[in-house]
Order: sequence, then C-alpha cells, then structure tokens
Amino acid sequence: MSLSLSSRRGWPRLSRLSIKLFAIILVTNVLISGLVFVFVSRSLDEGFVNYLERSQSTRAETLANALGEQWTQRGSWQWLRDNPRAWQSLVRSQLWSSDRHPPTGIDRQLSDARGYVLLDELSNPVIGEPLLKPPPDDLDMPPPPEPHFVPIRSGDKLVGQLGYLPPERLMARMDRIFLDRQQRNLTIIVGSLFLTSLLLAGGLAWWLGRRARLMTLATRRLTLGDYSVRLSERGRDELSRLSADFNQLAETLEANRRARQRWVADIAHELRTPLAVLRGEIEAMQDGVRPLSSDNLGSLQQEVDQLGHLVEDLRLLAQSDAGALDMHLVPVDLGESLEQRLDDSQARLEGHGLSLQLETESLWVRADNQRLRQLWDNLLSNTIAYTDSPGTLRVTLKRQDQRAEVTWEDTAPGVSDDELPRLTERLYRVEGSRNRRSGGSGLGLSIARALIEAQGGTLIPSTSSLGGLRWTLTFPLDLPGGVSTDVSSHVPAGSASGSSPTRSPGRSPGRSRQRPSE
Repeated sequence: MSLSLSSRRGWPRLSRLSIKLFAIILVTNVLISGLVFVFVSRSLDEGFVNYLERSQSTRAETLANALGEQWTQRGSWQWLRDNPRAWQSLVRSQLWSSDRHPPTGIDRQLSDARGYVLLDELSNPVIGEPLLKPPPDDLDMPPPPEPHFVPIRSGDKLVGQLGYLPPERLMARMDRIFLDRQQRNLTIIVGSLFLTSLLLAGGLAWWLGRRARLMTLATRRLTLGDYSVRLSERGRDELSRLSADFNQLAETLEANRRARQRWVADIAHELRTPLAVLRGEIEAMQDGVRPLSSDNLGSLQQEVDQLGHLVEDLRLLAQSDAGALDMHLVPVDLGESLEQRLDDSQARLEGHGLSLQLETESLWVRADNQRLRQLWDNLLSNTIAYTDSPGTLRVTLKRQDQRAEVTWEDTAPGVSDDELPRLTERLYRVEGSRNRRSGGSGLGLSIARALIEAQGGTLIPSTSSLGGLRWTLTFPLDLPGGVSTDVSSHVPAGSASGSSPTRSPGRSPGRSRQRPSE
C-alpha cells in the first residue's frame, strides 16, 4: 500500500523542511543575483572607461603622427592658423574611416576636432585654445580634468604637442546613457533570475518536503506495526534508493513477524502433544483406569524426556540467536572426530539397514569436541529418520584450499530444489516421503546449522548423486604452527579464538579409508 499526501481541498501540505528549503534556496539565489549585479555593473563602469582611454590615446597618437608629417612638409603651423577648416579636414581624414560615412555614437564624439588642442614648439596654442581656458567658478561643479598631451615630432625634433581631454568629460554625457542602459538590462536579468529562483525554490522545496513527509509517515506507521506500508521507488536518485531500502526493511520486518508467529505456533504445537499425552495418562491413573505401575511411570518419563529435549533444543537456538552459545575452541583433528562418531554409530546404522562409506584424511580445525559430536548426531538422526532401507550413507572429508570440506550424502528419498533452502528453518518439515516417519521436533537441522556457524563453518544442502540429500560442511583449517592439546577458549557463537598454539597431531596427514558397513 503506497502513501499519498493531500489536504482536504486536494492541495499538498507544506512541511517545515519544505519551508526551510524554500527559504535557503531563495535567499541563496537572491544573494548570488545581487552580487552578480554589483560586480557586473562595476566591471562595465571600469571597463568602459578603460576602453575609452585606450581608444582616445590611440586616436591622439595617430593624429600626432599625421601632424608631424604635415609639419615636415610645410615647416610650420601657420597653415593651420590661417585656415581653421584645414584642421577639421585633417582630423576627419585621419580619424574617420570613410568620408561618406562619419562615425556615430561614442566614436563620433571621440573623433570630433573640437576635442583636441594643438600647441607649437613653444607651447603656444595653435588650434583649440578654448580647451585650455578654465571654466567659470562653480562650487557645485567638480573641476574638469586636465588635458593629456602627446609629443609631435619631425624626425628627432619636437615641433609641438597634441592635447586631448581624457574621456571623463565625455563620460559625463555618454557613459551615463550607456551604463543606464546596461544597468536596466541587468535589472531585468536579475528580476528574471529572482522569479525563476522563486519558482525553482518553491518546486524543489515542495518536492523534497513531500518525499521527506511521506518517509516520515511511513516510518511512523512502521513503528506502529503496519508492515504493509510501501514507498514509491520512481527514479534513480538517492531518495529512490532510500525508498527501496525502506521497502526492503518493511518486507523483512513483515517476514520476521510471520516467521515469529509461525515459530510460536509451531512451538505451541510441539509442546501440546507430549503435554496432552502426559495429562491423559495422569488423569487415567487418577481415575483408576490405569494402575500406578513402573511401566506407566516409565511412559510418563519418556514424555517428560521428550519435553526436556525440546526445551533444551529451544534454549540452544536462543543462545545461538543471542550470540552466546558456549564454545570451547581447541585444535581438533576433524577426520578423527568424524571417524570416531561414525564408528560408535555403526550398530545404529546397521539396525536401520544403512551401509556406511567413509573416506577421510587428517585435517586440523579449531572446534569444540562436544559440539562436533552433537553436530554429527543431528546429521545421523536426520539420515536414519529419512533414508529408505536398504540405503547408503557416504561421508567424505577432504581439503579444499584453506578449508576442510565434509560431504554427507544419503540415498533416496530426496528433496525438491524448492524445499532445499528451507531445510534448516526451525520446525520445518518436508511434506512428502521424507516426512512420513518424522518423530523429532524439527529443530535438528536448525541446531546443526547453528553449531557449525558458531565454529566458523557453513552447512549447505543440495541434491545427492545417490538419489537422496547431500550436505556440504566446511570448516576453516587451523593453519599452521603447532597446538597443545590443553588449550581451550570460551567464546560466543560465531567467534574464533586467538592464535594457534603448538600442535600435537595424533595421525599422519593424508591418511584416508573407505569402510562399508558390515
């Protein structure tokens, strides 16, 4: 069941996170836009003035070179004093790109002949004398800038100076128009950015806030025990991955709840049967239906023993789940432990019509002897309970890289591939031929897995080539260095002890045997 957020009128509710995100994104964008406006305006102002200064200096040098050539040809400045129109023609020919198309805008102002002054070699004005006169006194007006002068040479001789006003005076008229235009454009741009930021901040804040609120509501429902809640996993961003992880968590919790309910129900069922038998036999003795004899008391004792075994199995599994399973890990010859236990069970196997094929070698691991014996007993009980007679049990121990591998397989009947992964589940029994003689608690294989995992190993079921079930058990080898047989450690389940002490092997490595049951 997916979650959705909406108010009574159909509008989504804004969360505190949405408001915070909206404010942060909006303020950030406004600050950035303001800084862009200030810096761009300043850059335009300074850059424009610098451009005008370089342009005016270049024009003045061009005009000064032309004046120097004219002085060389004429030998004086008298021709300009006598004919002021010649000055305008000279400026136009040098600074205008075309006689027919005069420059426009700022270039026209910079190419105006009235913006220059010509001094002779004695610094007397020839043309443009008004530029040298100070303006009338006006306290409200700032003083005008002084003209800049470029020397005019004829060869190596200084024949005059060309003066021009820096562009500050021109800027008083032209740059204000230009900059006002640019600032107006910047204002439009910043205003557009502000509106865009407003929309983006609002949309993003609403989207993130909505996702966060959905996750908050889903988490709250999850804590209240509603494991059916799910989040939408659309997209490939981190929030979608978080939603997928949340859904996986909800599925896991739901599966654990079902398993816990099934586990409690199965335990109640397992306890109910022997308790019902005990109650019936005790009531029969109380009513005088059955005599209070040693045989009847022995029957009660068997039911009590069965209950005791079940309770002990449950306690062991509880310790395994809590990581507190008692383990005294010592160097153990796994081949010797396996041979000894199967030798002791030889008569039991023969009594059920099963033959034994055993092939082992000396491989040392760190394990608990008592827990190993319990592990072999559980596997033996499972084989004896679910293997048809006559049948075969084949056990092989060999080394695989840095691990000892035990292969435990029997003959028919087998288990379907779908049920193989569930064999080590607690109280799980296969529905079929391997279940028809089940009289155990259904905890043996679960305990076997807990025991081997507590010793650092693994237990994997598969289909046997003999027609039945195959178990593959692996243990980490105790490599290398010696061990002393009196070393032991008390560790919780799943732990391994420290370094390996000196080893005193009892059998030569590599020995193997194959012995069928007689």
